[in-house]
Amino acid sequence: MAAPVVVHAPDAEGGRRVVARGQVLGTAHNVMDVLDMLETVGLEREHVRLDDTQLIDWRDGGAYEWTPSSG
Repeated sequence: MAAPVVVHAPDAEGGRRVVARGQVLGTAHNVMDVLDMLETVGLEREHVRLDDTQLIDWRDGGAYEWTPSSG
């Protein structure tokens, strides 16, 4: 089963699109932005493990990869 949250690869500015269960939550520029967005869909930050692959699919880098893409 796919993770319900997808954090896409960094864009040219280093922002990463965050999608939860098919709903685009916005563009995050750091981990705190991701946690803020997840709270809007009922996931309390105290209960979110950023390394939980059952919850979050980090595309092209993990939670601490925010380097802008070269393309």
